Amino acid sequence: MARFRKGQKKEVPGINTGSMSDIIFMFLFFFMVITTIREATLFVKINAPSATEVQKLERKNLVSYIYIGTPIKTNLYGSESRIQLNDQFATVDDIAEFIEQERAARSEYDRQFLTTSFKIDKEVKMGIVTDVKQELRKVGAYKINYSTKRGSVLN
Repeated sequence: MARFRKGQKKEVPGINTGSMSDIIFMFLFFFMVITTIREATLFVKINAPSATEVQKLERKNLVSYIYIGTPIKTNLYGSESRIQLNDQFATVDDIAEFIEQERAARSEYDRQFLTTSFKIDKEVKMGIVTDVKQELRKVGAYKINYSTKRGSVLN
């Protein structure tokens, strides 16, 4: 029969670090794939209207977004509709400068394909949207679209 030794302590084997870097890179790649990158932090509520005839934009990197809606922090900014350009509130007069900055950030070839996309809350009055469109017309930004969510118009 075998004899068991009671007094000897066994050491815990060390962690194998050979595959540790592989595991870290797998986690890194996994989180890079599942993470979505938001272009701007929204300060306005956007509940886009529904539309049945929608098309996807081919080159989203050539789209400049203008957000119009009521501020999320109504106690700080009020409840009237506001315009947001990138990560800050703006007025109608700031739109010309915004479009010029967007054009300057693009190559000469890509400037002709630059699209201005409106992300507008469905409760916003049309007056502020018309003012924004008039300002875009002054700077020659004629290519615009309205962002919607897919669905029935009757909802």
